[in-house]
Amino acid sequence: MHRSIALLCIVVLSLPALAAELTTREKRMMDGVNATVRKAGTDFAAGNYQAAGESIRRAMTQIDVAVKAGSGELYDQLGPAMSRITKAHALLELEGVSLPPFRRPPRPADKPAAPMKDEKTPASLPTDPDYVSFTRQVVPILTGKCGRCHIQGNKGNFTMNTFAALMKGPPEGVVIFAGDTVGSRLIETIETGDMPRGGAKVSPQELKTLKDWIMQGAKFDGTDLNAPLAAAPTPTPNNDRPEVKMATGKETVSFAADVAPLLVENCTGCHINAMQDRGGLRMDTFAQILRGGDSGEIVLPGRSADSLLIKKLKGMGIEGARMPAGGRPPLSDQSIQLIAKWIDEGATLDGSSATQPITVMSQLAWAANASAAEMTEKRGQLADEKIKLASAGASINNVATDHFRVVGTASKGTVELVAQQAEAQMKVVKGLVKGGEADEYFHGKATIFVLPRRYDYSEFAKMVESRSVPSGWSSHWKFDGIDGYVAVVATESDEDEEISARLLSPLVSLAVTTRGGEVPRWFAEGVGAAMAARKGGERDRDAKMKYEAETSEAIAAMSDAKSFLTGKLSPVQSDRIGAALAESMLDRSRRKSFDTCLRLLAEGQAFDAAFAQAFRYPVDVYVDNWLKWARGS
Repeated sequence: MHRSIALLCIVVLSLPALAAELTTREKRMMDGVNATVRKAGTDFAAGNYQAAGESIRRAMTQIDVAVKAGSGELYDQLGPAMSRITKAHALLELEGVSLPPFRRPPRPADKPAAPMKDEKTPASLPTDPDYVSFTRQVVPILTGKCGRCHIQGNKGNFTMNTFAALMKGPPEGVVIFAGDTVGSRLIETIETGDMPRGGAKVSPQELKTLKDWIMQGAKFDGTDLNAPLAAAPTPTPNNDRPEVKMATGKETVSFAADVAPLLVENCTGCHINAMQDRGGLRMDTFAQILRGGDSGEIVLPGRSADSLLIKKLKGMGIEGARMPAGGRPPLSDQSIQLIAKWIDEGATLDGSSATQPITVMSQLAWAANASAAEMTEKRGQLADEKIKLASAGASINNVATDHFRVVGTASKGTVELVAQQAEAQMKVVKGLVKGGEADEYFHGKATIFVLPRRYDYSEFAKMVESRSVPSGWSSHWKFDGIDGYVAVVATESDEDEEISARLLSPLVSLAVTTRGGEVPRWFAEGVGAAMAARKGGERDRDAKMKYEAETSEAIAAMSDAKSFLTGKLSPVQSDRIGAALAESMLDRSRRKSFDTCLRLLAEGQAFDAAFAQAFRYPVDVYVDNWLKWARGS
């Protein structure tokens, strides 16, 4: 359901005009924050949740810097951006992106922000020996690495042929935030390897110089902000940078199943899901691992003995302290040999993409090879952790059935009733999802959390999922590749039929999404909603009329398949379209195709391929054709 909430992030494209009272420096700060939040919205809409998370982290830092350095007027103008950051923060955590807390900083006392130096006023040269000179140290780096594209040229509508142009940035916003290397786009593009292009490479020492200059305030020590920078020399190509190579199937060591879990277990906090980069090294994705850090590449494919990663893990020679640091025990010789073997076999990737978080990649690899019994055991451990977190000391009741572990803070009788009604609804699930043994329907037993009040249900979502659920919800489902569960409100006064109706849609959706890897949420959610509607659901006549009206509005708002599949519709609109599409797939004339699609998913096919083979159309073509039919055109 929540994938389509991307539209809430995209509203950042309509950003407020700047107030006339802001200084030039404050306007640049404002532009930087807005550009970063805009990028987060664009990435979210494209499903690049980790990239969106990085932008939100950067925006949070930019806000902190801007509030400390700016005036009360700037704080007021940043209000909409802070609201959008708060919303984006919640949406990203809903997608499993780990973010530090965001709280609005207090409004500063009204004080004028420090103005930018007059464009022709010479700057006094500091006497600090560690001071980084723009003219003597920064300019040679910029002209040598970026000159061809952004000094001699204007690639991407961005020129840095003068200091003033450099600080102004491209149309989408500033690239240098004084005192903030994390928020400075110039540094980010270098660290990610996106820039410079054409073969040039910024060395670790040069990157440190740029960072030091920015942290010292990005000061100008020339005489004219509009004076041209030096012409750029021709960059020297560097052909030694490793490229991502996909696994051939002949490797004996899997990155996703063997290496990624070791890295996640031992490097999290410093280089994975870290608040700050240690040594400029991020390892959240495969691409970042190959990119390396301030000391250069850490993985040299085919050369484990020369790879810095292996040297650090062994604590060899002059390469510094043994890793992992922070008092963690060193990796075993067997684990190091495993990583070395992977490097010697070419350091190939067998995950879905080089930008997929390796935490997700390792989970999916484990789940793909886990038996139903292993999955049941793992989910049981996760269920114990979650209910303990949400129970606040209340007594916990458990019931085990053929298909579920039912656990919650509701009374024993209520938990047993929910377990009974869930098993009864399995008749519907089994009629939709073909299976054999009981544990095949959810690839292991699924968990059902039973909360006795709407308040407890809301607190469960906040404590366990770090989000707020809509006020109209009384149940929902969640699947992250391993853990699969339903959370439901069940009170002492609820009738059996009410509880049964609340369970049907999420149970069906959970069974559908566990058919295979990366089943789109709209598909699973839509099938669950369609089946619930067929069985009567919870809607009375007025609710049904409202539902149909919302479906009609969603069809009118939907321009084409892309607007739906890429999350451009509102959450309600996306849900209504998903349910209507699922209803068309479950129609008697297409039911055989639907069953084939689920079977192909269970056999390991990717969703897009399974859908196209079963329905004889790619999913986007099917959706466009359905839209024409729905509009009567």
